[in-house]
Amino acid sequence: MSHSNIENAAANGQVNAPDVRFLLLPLPEFSMLPFAGFLDKLRFSADEEDYSQQQYCSWQIVGLTPCHQLSSSGVSVELTTTVDEIELTDYDYLVVFGGRSARSCQQLPKQYQDLLRLAAAKGVTLVSIDNACFLFAAAGLLDNHSVAVHWRHVQEFRTAFPRIDIRTEQLYCIDRKRISCAGGSAAIDLAVELLARHCGRTKALKGLADMLVDEAREQRHQLKSLNTNIQINNTASRHVGRAISLMRQLLASSDTVDALADKLAISRRQLDRQFKDCFGQTAHEYWSEMRLQHLHWRVVNSDHSLQYLADEVGIQDVSYLCKLFRKRFGCSPNSLRKPKLFT
Repeated sequence: MSHSNIENAAANGQVNAPDVRFLLLPLPEFSMLPFAGFLDKLRFSADEEDYSQQQYCSWQIVGLTPCHQLSSSGVSVELTTTVDEIELTDYDYLVVFGGRSARSCQQLPKQYQDLLRLAAAKGVTLVSIDNACFLFAAAGLLDNHSVAVHWRHVQEFRTAFPRIDIRTEQLYCIDRKRISCAGGSAAIDLAVELLARHCGRTKALKGLADMLVDEAREQRHQLKSLNTNIQINNTASRHVGRAISLMRQLLASSDTVDALADKLAISRRQLDRQFKDCFGQTAHEYWSEMRLQHLHWRVVNSDHSLQYLADEVGIQDVSYLCKLFRKRFGCSPNSLRKPKLFT
């Protein structure tokens, strides 16, 4: 049942109005996983059975213009309803699904930022999924708010918006009328939380088994897959896991491994020994490799200047960065970039 049909039926006394209403806006090259996960969670919670009837919650997918919006995976979603055809105040949440490239989200047509500002002015809660947080920040809508950012894009976000508080270890962050989600399957967890607030926990959890999801994760859930090689059943590995988390947060920092060990309340020698036990390399070697791997990923997946990327990993000299890059990967950053995305 469409949103307009629900409104008409409610006016005629046929059904009750939904408890919560979502407006879904996929940006160009949006990520399909969080979009599909969020939408399917709404569908399962929408009625008593599995008929996709928008009884307890409703949703409408919109675009700036009618089009087939192409996702980053090449699958498109047909957008037949435009924002000019709806009334923003009919919705509780405007959920924006970000694209693969963080920079492209910042450089979208001005109409996207205008829409967000208008929705905010009308009291609609704004939700950014994945890299949509870059669009929100560029529009000035995250000032004095905290934001959850996908771990791959934390340094990029911090470099672009240094004054915005980043929650680096959260799947999602609910900060008053601004909500953010790091993306991926965490969109399901966020959908559960929002549905629970409006429809109750029972309805919110409905359908998780059908989706083959064990349980809804809390916003501060720690991803075990980020540290797949660490055995978590002893004190040493817990120190290593915490150290790796800090390394990711401090990727652009000038902090030394000694300072890292101080934060963990252990000696540098202990930390190096534990890293060697887990990975066969010192903490410094591990941190350097993490920076280089981040740099490699950013070179391939962005068009930012090398100086910009150097700042993300705490290297001031671009020529030195290129030297390290060539030594590690056997080619220069520019030679890796040219045949890929940027011609």
